[in-house]
Amino acid sequence: MSSEYIDREALERGKLAANITLKGTVVNLLLVVAKLLAGIFGKSSAMIADALHSVTDFASDLFVLLGFRIANKPPDKSHHYGHGKFETLITIVVALMILLAGLLILSNALYQVYLHIQQGNVLETPGKIALIAALISIVAKELLYRATRKVGIKIKSDALIANAWHHRSDALSSVATLIGIGGAILLGERWAILDPIAAFVVSILILIVGIRMLGKGIMELMETSIGEEKEEEILSLVNSVEGAYNPHNLKTRKIGNSVAIEIHIEVDKRLKITKAHDIATEVEDTLKVRFGEETHISIHIEPYGYKE
Repeated sequence: MSSEYIDREALERGKLAANITLKGTVVNLLLVVAKLLAGIFGKSSAMIADALHSVTDFASDLFVLLGFRIANKPPDKSHHYGHGKFETLITIVVALMILLAGLLILSNALYQVYLHIQQGNVLETPGKIALIAALISIVAKELLYRATRKVGIKIKSDALIANAWHHRSDALSSVATLIGIGGAILLGERWAILDPIAAFVVSILILIVGIRMLGKGIMELMETSIGEEKEEEILSLVNSVEGAYNPHNLKTRKIGNSVAIEIHIEVDKRLKITKAHDIATEVEDTLKVRFGEETHISIHIEPYGYKE
């Protein structure tokens, strides 16, 4: 595969990622302002907490935009396998931001409940403006989640998929906020505590998402294999190539959106080196059809103990 093809592919991938992320950045900035104003004027702690979550969404969009500029650079003298690991780093950064948002919302919710229960502070019933802001946020962030995830799957980007889940966690945050605010408005001042309780539930949902994303990113950074099921598939594909025997010593890992595969195969020891090379090339082509042209493949050839 030519370097020109790789450059065009990386350019198109970066363009798609930047386009959807820029849209998310604009939407998140508008939501931060709208939610914050609605939370202040609507006297809703849950909505203010939701606005804080949108701030982390906005920040993660900026990290993704910056990260893709680096991650999609072609291989160079210092980075023979490309810059894909930077994409894994972006995933971890986004996950940490999700966790930060969850902790901020959790601490604020617990503080509000403490003031209400221990100190007898009367919580004000949220205004309808906060309810409207929650509805708008749910629709906007769910649409962003679906659009971002679709592009993330298309270009095989864990960072973009993580960012999509950040949008989804914001939508979930707004759903819980909507329930809390709506309950407080419908049931009256005595039930205003539903507002911070909703914020507490939101924080737990967000923390779960963040922990899962962080775990996945760390495992990739630690060179974890791509999984037993896919490795079995690799062995099966190699075995399907005529002249390739006993695939073994298989090692796999992820490099950003691409996969690296190292494997040993055996060939008839009586073959000429050119024929053995052709078999190895066919194995490589077969694996690239399945895992993509950008797959890094290393094949070690060993003699097969042929007996007549």
